[in-house]
Amino acid sequence: MNAYEIAKEKYREYGIDTEAAIERLSSVPVSIHCWQGDDVSGFDSPASLSGGIQATGNYPGRARTPEELMADMEKVFSLVPGKKKLNIHACYAIFEEGEYANRDELLPKHFSAWVDFAKRHGVGIDFNPTFFSHPMVKDNLTLSSPDEEVRAFWVRHGKACLKIAEYFARETGVECVINFWIPDGYKEIPADRLGPRARFKKSLDEILSTPYDKSLVYVTLESKVFGIGLESYTVGSAEFCLSYSTKAGITPLMDNGHYHPTEVVSDKISSLLLFNEKIALHVTRSVRWDSDHVVILDDETREIAKEIVRNDALDRVFIALDYFDASVNRIAAWTVGARNMQKALLMALLTPSSEFKAYQDKADYTRMLVMSEEMKTMPFGEVWEEYCKREGNPAGREWFDEVLEYEREVLTKR
Repeated sequence: MNAYEIAKEKYREYGIDTEAAIERLSSVPVSIHCWQGDDVSGFDSPASLSGGIQATGNYPGRARTPEELMADMEKVFSLVPGKKKLNIHACYAIFEEGEYANRDELLPKHFSAWVDFAKRHGVGIDFNPTFFSHPMVKDNLTLSSPDEEVRAFWVRHGKACLKIAEYFARETGVECVINFWIPDGYKEIPADRLGPRARFKKSLDEILSTPYDKSLVYVTLESKVFGIGLESYTVGSAEFCLSYSTKAGITPLMDNGHYHPTEVVSDKISSLLLFNEKIALHVTRSVRWDSDHVVILDDETREIAKEIVRNDALDRVFIALDYFDASVNRIAAWTVGARNMQKALLMALLTPSSEFKAYQDKADYTRMLVMSEEMKTMPFGEVWEEYCKREGNPAGREWFDEVLEYEREVLTKR
């Protein structure tokens, strides 16, 4: 009997079917973000990274062209098991030689190379308008700007992106999640908190007046607590974004780095599931603040996965990654984060959640505590290795050997 068969029997003692867990995980898409590969530089503007965002570090091998970024993502896809999606920002538009379109003039054709890439790998595409790193970000404001020329520019950008999102869905045959997040805010305490939010609301109303197929495109709205240079006030607060999502009938998106340090997204998931058909997540790791560290298999990542699984919400939650670390090998960072998200989901699928719920309802907290702790030493690793094997992916450290070879042969030559 091999290691997996032994693990399978151990889990069976707790009423857990490892085969069912493996099969279920294989159908859950994780949306992998392109911006880890080039430190959120994009291809459409020479403007430096802005909007309260920083990518720190100078590890060699940053992707500089669409071809390099796609090659890097292709390598990551080969190292990450299971179902995946591609997640891109509007600033990753790809223009023909001599061609250029400003962000308010972007067209589906400027993303046709990404569609070709997605089709080659059999994945869908998620999308994000890019409201940062651009000359039309004036005084840290975009959709909430009192300058009508600025506000109108970004409204046109949002409308253009909605059409591109629908193009992605139609071309790939996979629904597209388009996420709206703005970096608007103030460094100092504002004299007017209502005005910018009223303008933001007006802008969103105008963008969403653009017709789109709601069966193909899910519009999400993401909040944030603060950013660098925006420490005192952000227009798109959690209260604003959740209220607007409810009013407009769109999908709320939670980034687990975008809340106060004592808040956890895992505790918010159940509430949002009660009032929304779908919800969306950007999974990251914040260290003291929204620092977009690489996702590790920490307590919060595991709790997020548990909340999704125990509430039978794998088909109701859009799971995407959002981090960027330039201090380590970028391919490894991508791969570690994606695999950890999948590990967390598998751990949740290998947990007897219904049994634990019964303990809670009976106020049998002692048994619930004891059994929860026992699950921590179950042979999860053997099940993960079996899953990777069936998906045709390296399970253990051997995937890192491939990364090191790619670094030697590709990254160090850039």
